[in-house]
Amino acid sequence: MLQKINLEHILFLDIETVPENENYDQLDDERKDLWEQKTRYQRKDEFTAEEFYDRAGIWAEFGKIICLSVGYFHLKGDLRTFRTTSFHGPEAKLLKEFKNLLNGHFSGSKHLMCGHNAKEFDFPYIARRMIIQGIELPYKLNLFGKKPWEVPHLDTMDLWKFGDYKHFTSLKLMANILGIPSPKEDIDGSMVRDVFYKENDLDRIINYCELDVVTTAQVFLRLRNDELLDESEIKKV
Repeated sequence: MLQKINLEHILFLDIETVPENENYDQLDDERKDLWEQKTRYQRKDEFTAEEFYDRAGIWAEFGKIICLSVGYFHLKGDLRTFRTTSFHGPEAKLLKEFKNLLNGHFSGSKHLMCGHNAKEFDFPYIARRMIIQGIELPYKLNLFGKKPWEVPHLDTMDLWKFGDYKHFTSLKLMANILGIPSPKEDIDGSMVRDVFYKENDLDRIINYCELDVVTTAQVFLRLRNDELLDESEIKKV
């Protein structure tokens, strides 16, 4: 029962990713060949490997994390706040900072991580990039040997499926149908690569990432039939 979970025990998160290299031409010949093989099914005959490279951020083997935003509830009596913060900068640095947060404040058996489509994307992407960067996985991301009920992950899209494993629902659509006010986002996921590489506007990406964390928390509240967060309850720290 979702209502039995203490909100303070959940770390909500979202990541933004881009291709590890800005341009396809920056890949060596072996990496180009591997990219062509990796994306052959998705590209079919519609795109060349080079034309498809703007989507490289989707794959942890060819992308990197540029922003990892988190949010968590703080409850004190009748007062409720939701605090957000972001890790950014060089990928190894932000991943180590995120790991320190996990190990320092969300490492207990009671603690859970939650994202939207995070079981399919965010959680494995973070784990893969940690391994690539030579960072030992924190307990909350090391799933080896764990039984399904021992995995400390929640996923708002997974919760919405109700067992329908073919069903994909975007965070934006869920927010809309559940009556959650739309955050004032000026970009979407498809624009992150250009905002990062061409506009060099990381702050804009951080804001977008944090808004998605807030929306994920709002969706989780609606799934529990709790009151939504008021803007005054959301604090950036």
